[in-house]
Amino acid sequence: MLAAHRRTAEAAGAEWKTAVYQEIETQREGGEGLTLERMCTLAGVSRAGFYRFPPRPPGPDPDLALRDALQRIALEFPSYGWPRMTAELQRRGWAVNHKRVYRLMREDNLLCLRRRKFVLTTDSDHGLPVYPNLAGDLVLTGLDQLWVADITYIRLELEFVYLAVILDAFSRREIGWALDRTLEAALTIEALRLALARRRPAPGLVHHSDRGVQYASRDYTQLLHDHGIRISMSRKANPWDNAACESFLKTLKYEEVYRTEYRDLADARASIGVFLERVYNQKRLHSALGYLPPAEFERGLRAPTHKEAAARQLLL
Repeated sequence: MLAAHRRTAEAAGAEWKTAVYQEIETQREGGEGLTLERMCTLAGVSRAGFYRFPPRPPGPDPDLALRDALQRIALEFPSYGWPRMTAELQRRGWAVNHKRVYRLMREDNLLCLRRRKFVLTTDSDHGLPVYPNLAGDLVLTGLDQLWVADITYIRLELEFVYLAVILDAFSRREIGWALDRTLEAALTIEALRLALARRRPAPGLVHHSDRGVQYASRDYTQLLHDHGIRISMSRKANPWDNAACESFLKTLKYEEVYRTEYRDLADARASIGVFLERVYNQKRLHSALGYLPPAEFERGLRAPTHKEAAARQLLL
């Protein structure tokens, strides 16, 4: 067959070696029984010439559409690793497994590795009353059983501003926030009032925070007492006691703050508000929630069987 292919190529006036080498490559890919040396001998070409023969141009990438989807999700959620990326693709209708997603993300340099670290920003050197950690032993079975709160700073062009947030620990949903230039208790009180207005919790809820002066202030603790909320605080200089909120702030920094240059306080309020309410709560997948966004997870709690499956112990 190879000799016949050579005569056909010569009769057609083609570059016969090119045609023969292509035929040898085709038969090798097809698993023909002849060895390479035998095929080269029958065709009248050298084996060294075959190895020097330029390979065929690559065909179309079968993963092109999937790669495009990966890139689009990576632009929207730049901190997604392969587990969340796999879940997001499946939610969008792609039939993919994690191995394929990991391979494509590695090839396209979409895997991101970051050190886990906590930055201490708490001023606990005060004479105000502090409270024991009640959150560590809680077994959560529903919403508004444990709220976690924290503060972080955000850099603008010419100044620093401060963000106070409150999350529902069961659903990881942001339920209250405030952004301002001050680190006074008024900042945390504004976030707390928003959370109270949105959720209207029953007495017995536990509010957990660090020992910062803003959370230990008389005005803040009195507002908690007025609503029948029990107060819980982390151990001194131990941010891991409030790991859920620390993790949220890390997500906020990497997926919103570090990607945006805010002109002023109003610009920061508008952009961060969109991220918190429309992106984090409504769209961003959370591994602790079975790769669901917090708002969708809360909607699913209306089904009793889902609620039982969702019950878990909060690890702080």
